[in-house]
Amino acid sequence: MKKQSSKTALGIIAKNRRAYYEYFIEKEIEAGLVLYGWEMKSIRAGKINISDSYILIYNQEAYLLGSIFQPLINVSNNITCDPTRNRKLLLNKSEINYLNNRNKQKNYTTIALVMYWKRSWCKLKIGLSRGKKQYDKRDQHREREWKIHKERILKILKP
Repeated sequence: MKKQSSKTALGIIAKNRRAYYEYFIEKEIEAGLVLYGWEMKSIRAGKINISDSYILIYNQEAYLLGSIFQPLINVSNNITCDPTRNRKLLLNKSEINYLNNRNKQKNYTTIALVMYWKRSWCKLKIGLSRGKKQYDKRDQHREREWKIHKERILKILKP
């Protein structure tokens, strides 16, 4: 019997590292993507960028905007590749309604966090987030520095 790991380090395709620095992530939701064949080839080649992407809800459907899928050179000539097209997300109706209601509130937005493989499917983890102020970022930096300093002190004190 094979042991399955849902999200290993090898399964992560792209990560939005700046998201955790710029936003407080309140809730994370897993979503599927509607993709073309050339986009899957770009994903397998690792030529995607989701760092500036966000989710827009329009007509009770969720779309990924701002992501860039670079087409490969060997893609067929009779296909027009748009690297920045809006990609539809596959979510439940209740999840879409929840995100829509929260996005209407002040200072809330929905952003893409991580794109990864789940079995043979490409999944996107989206996060309902609220923007951080400059003093929140400084507090986070101060806590991280104190944690590192504390580990050094404890390492010295251990016999």
